[in-house]
Amino acid sequence: MAINVNTVYQTVLLILNKEQRGYMTPTEFNSIGTQVQLEIFEKYFEDLNQQIRIPQTNTDYADRVVSIDDRISIFKTFGNAIYTTNGNLNYWTLPTTDSYANTDSTVYRIGSVVYKNTTELQRVDRSDFYHINKSLLTKPTTTYPVYLYENNYLYVKPISIVSAGDIQVDYIRRPIDPRWGFSVGTLGQYTYNEAVYNPSTTTTGSTQFDLHSCEQTELILKILIYAGIVIRDPNIVQAAAQQVETEEINQKS
Repeated sequence: MAINVNTVYQTVLLILNKEQRGYMTPTEFNSIGTQVQLEIFEKYFEDLNQQIRIPQTNTDYADRVVSIDDRISIFKTFGNAIYTTNGNLNYWTLPTTDSYANTDSTVYRIGSVVYKNTTELQRVDRSDFYHINKSLLTKPTTTYPVYLYENNYLYVKPISIVSAGDIQVDYIRRPIDPRWGFSVGTLGQYTYNEAVYNPSTTTTGSTQFDLHSCEQTELILKILIYAGIVIRDPNIVQAAAQQVETEEINQKS
């Protein structure tokens, strides 16, 4: 379902009509591709918020809320929080491993926080967190636990919840940065390296775009906008920007 990074790069080069790749190097492409992918990803949540307020069609495959959620679902995962003691301060750090793919991941937004995979914790603000123990009616228990989320840490009550694996977090992870891996030939040409990039074991290899395949057209167009800036060609910028605007209008109309 991922978008092939080589397909995108070769398409961008073809449109720019620069077969020698002198106007967008792989390093420039990787940086721009990372930025564009993040822009598309972050826009999902704004679009979802807008579409939720609009009545949706009952026709199969035409519900826009479902369509956007399908694109976001690629990034939905879960993992165990890690209990940490730092002097008098006890808290849980967010997961760093995507339990579905068993790979490192970065939390973008948290969803449900669950105790022992059975009981969802209630999120409270700082004032409630401080005063919640003062009443027997509101005092947290393992049956009705609560948490405060601040500075990327989870503060959980009751404080008896301390065992590894007690707290699980459902979250949306950040997209993995794309990478067009390459080697340099004897003539200075760039040769694509399709091996999977693993930063812990190698400095070579590639990483595909971490987006739904339906985003390929918009991805290429937005990369072209930045490419036009890099090569100082306002015609490329204008043409790509107009096409992106048309695509967005068609999606929302």
